[in-house]
Amino acid sequence: MIAAGVDVGSTTTKAVVINENGQYSYAMQPSGIDIPEIADRVIKKSLEKLDLTVKDLNKIVATGYGRISIPFSDKTITEITCNAAGVHHLFPAATLIVDIGGQDSKAIKMNSQGKVLQFAMNDKCAAGTGKFLEVAAQTLGIAVDAMGEISQESKNRIIISNTCTVFAQSEIISLIARKTRKEDIAAALHESIVSRILGLIGSIDPEPRADIVLTGGVAKNIAIAKLLERMLGRKVLVPENPQIVTALGAALLAKNLN
Repeated sequence: MIAAGVDVGSTTTKAVVINENGQYSYAMQPSGIDIPEIADRVIKKSLEKLDLTVKDLNKIVATGYGRISIPFSDKTITEITCNAAGVHHLFPAATLIVDIGGQDSKAIKMNSQGKVLQFAMNDKCAAGTGKFLEVAAQTLGIAVDAMGEISQESKNRIIISNTCTVFAQSEIISLIARKTRKEDIAAALHESIVSRILGLIGSIDPEPRADIVLTGGVAKNIAIAKLLERMLGRKVLVPENPQIVTALGAALLAKNLN
């Protein structure tokens, strides 16, 4: 069976196609107004990488915030379930996931079979998400992809007291006016994000004993993983392509559809 999973996120749409041999390919592009068209495009790109066409495709599972907007999917499944399926495939021993996307962040606890037991989600506020980092980077005049590395050069610890993105932005502007080093501000911003994540983890697993798998676009930020490891005292595992894990899980679940 040839199966596809498409994850329509708030900022990026990702697709993964798995062939009959278990090989998979992926494609992604920024999410836009025409969700079905973008989803169709990334699925076709993923198929092409495996020398396949839409005619070869048997099942499609849609997930993510825009999943209900995909008219050609065979089933819609929540991103929580799909993310857990993707992580379980990549890290079979994992039982705790932190997923940080553009507009929300999640902590997911699952059993040894990859079944979700409990989860906590921050979707009411941008703090602790990729959007928070993006706004902060713009205010600092730094490329968002460079924020993690720049924060590693901090020499003086400061605290960003506001977790609201709007107020935090004002606080950053005040710190810049006081000649505070950008490296120190960047480090404080990362600590602020991780403190929110720790709250999510604590609400479902107060004393985590397992290693943590970090997924989502923000997982590519080296500072987040390092801070989580330091503050939790647990190893943080980051997949090679952390952005596509949920789409991978959707494709794996699509393979099991009748």
